[in-house]
Amino acid sequence: MDRVDLIPPPVEAAPPAEAAPAVGAAPRAVAARRAAGVAERADALAAAPLLNCLLREIAEPLPPTPSDDGRFLHRLPGGRLLRVRGRRRPAEPELYTAGAWHRLGHAELVALVAETLRRRTGLTNPDLPAEMTDSRDAVAALLTARAQATPPAGGYLRSEQSLLTGHPHHPAPKARGGGPSAGWLPYAPEAHARFPLVLLGLREDMVVEEGDVSALDALGTAPRGYRLLPAHPWQLDLAGPRLAPAFADGRLLRLGTTGFEAWPTAAVRTVYAPERDLCLKFSLDVRITNDVRRLWRHDLLRLRRTDEATARAFETIGGPAAWLSDRGYRTAAFAFEELAVLVRDGLSGRLTPGATPLLAAGLVEGFDGSPLDDVRDPAAWWEAYLRAVVPPALAAFADHGVVLEAHLQNTLVAVDADGMPVQALFRDAEGVKLLSDVERAAGWERLVYCLVVNHLWELAAALAERRPGFRPWPAVRRELARHDLPEIAGLLASPTLPGKTNLLLRWTGADGADARYLPLPNPLARP
Repeated sequence: MDRVDLIPPPVEAAPPAEAAPAVGAAPRAVAARRAAGVAERADALAAAPLLNCLLREIAEPLPPTPSDDGRFLHRLPGGRLLRVRGRRRPAEPELYTAGAWHRLGHAELVALVAETLRRRTGLTNPDLPAEMTDSRDAVAALLTARAQATPPAGGYLRSEQSLLTGHPHHPAPKARGGGPSAGWLPYAPEAHARFPLVLLGLREDMVVEEGDVSALDALGTAPRGYRLLPAHPWQLDLAGPRLAPAFADGRLLRLGTTGFEAWPTAAVRTVYAPERDLCLKFSLDVRITNDVRRLWRHDLLRLRRTDEATARAFETIGGPAAWLSDRGYRTAAFAFEELAVLVRDGLSGRLTPGATPLLAAGLVEGFDGSPLDDVRDPAAWWEAYLRAVVPPALAAFADHGVVLEAHLQNTLVAVDADGMPVQALFRDAEGVKLLSDVERAAGWERLVYCLVVNHLWELAAALAERRPGFRPWPAVRRELARHDLPEIAGLLASPTLPGKTNLLLRWTGADGADARYLPLPNPLARP
C-alpha cells in the first residue's frame, strides 16, 4: 500500500509580493498539512500498542528521576534507556544516545524493537517488522477513509467499528496482510464500511454443513440442485484463483448479491445485518493479530460440541447474561476452509428489552456516544459493570467446566437508557475451552488472562483515566470474593497475574493459539 509520507514536502520560497499566487497552491498546502496530520496521528496510534508490548515483555521499569519531566523511564537489554509519556497509551518515545534524549519516529521505534528482540532472543524475524509497518500504514489509510465515511447510526455498530488502535498489547494490531489498501479498505470496520454479501450457488452433492443454517437458505432462491452459500467479497478476492475450476465446471455458481448490506464488526471477518438481525462469520486468508483468520477445519469439527456445552451452561446460570450461539456452518467439500460460513445468533431475543449492546473493546477505545464519557457516578457504574460481566463467566467455569474467552472483543455489555450496564452477552465458540479437554489450572489461567487482564484491567484503566482519583480495583476484589471458587483466594493473594506475550510470541513464530504468559504485578493483591 502507499505509505503517507512522514516528512512534509519542503516549503518553497514565497513569490514576490506583486506576483499572483500559483493556481492550486492553497489547496496543495492544505492537502500537505492534512497528510502530515494523518501521518502524525497514525504514528501515535501505531506506536502505543507496540510500546505497550515492549515495556511489558522486554523492558525493565526504573524509578523516576528529576530529569524525566513526568516521563516513565525503562532500561532495555544491553543497558539503553527509553522513556515515554503516559502509561495506558504510552507516547513520545525517546532513546538516550550520545548524552542526550532523541525522539523516535515510528520507523525508528520498529528498528529499535527488532534490535532489542534480537538481543533478547538471539533470533531474527524480518516478517514482524514488516507487519508493524503494515499496521501503521493501515492506520493511516483508515484515518483518511474514516474522515470521509458516514458512521452507523446506532451505538452498537459504532462501538464495533471504533477500534482504530485495536488490541492494546499487540505489536501490529491493524496489519491486513501487507496487501494494498484498495484490496481491504472497502471491507474495513474502522472505515465504517458496509457492503452486500456475494451469493453463490453450491452444488448439493458438494455441500458440507452441521447445525442450524436455515438462515442461509432464507437469503434468496438457489437453482434446482444447488444450495445458497453467502461469501464475503474479500474472501472471494483472496481465494479466487483456487476457486476458478469450481466455477468453470458448475460446482459453484455466481447468483448476484444480497438485497441488503452487512456491516463488518470488530473481528473484520464477522458481519452483522441489522435489518435481518443476521450475524455471519467468514473465513479470510489474512493474518490479523496472531492468526490467519481462516475457519479452520479442526475448529469447525468441534464447534457443535463446544457451542452446545456453552449454551447449556447459560440456560442454567440465570440472570440476564446471554450466550450468542454459533448455530452451525455450511461450506464446500472441495474448499472446506476457504468457503466456510458460520451462522451466529443475532441480538433479537437475547437482549434485555430497552437495552443497547456495546462492544467492551469499543468502551476502552472510545466512540461517539460512549457511556464512559458521561459517567456521573463511576463507582456505581463500575459495580454494575462487574455484576453484569463477572458472575456468568465464573459460573460457567465453576459449575459447567466452560472457559469463556471473555476478552474485550468477545464481550458485549448492554446499557440502559441512562448508560448503566444491565447485561453481558458473550460470543465466539471457537475460542471457548472445555475443562474436559484441558487441565483445570490451564483453564483457570486462560480465564484470568481473558477476563481480568485483557478485559477488566483495560476497562478499569480507561475509566480511571476519565475520572482521576477513582480506584477501580477494590470493587473488582469485592466482586470476585463473592464467588465460592477454590481458585479465588489464590488469585486475590497472588503477587502476579498472567500477561500474554504477543510480541515474543510473534517474534519467535509460535502458533497463534499457543499462549505464553509472563507475570504482571497483581492490582488485586492487598498492599
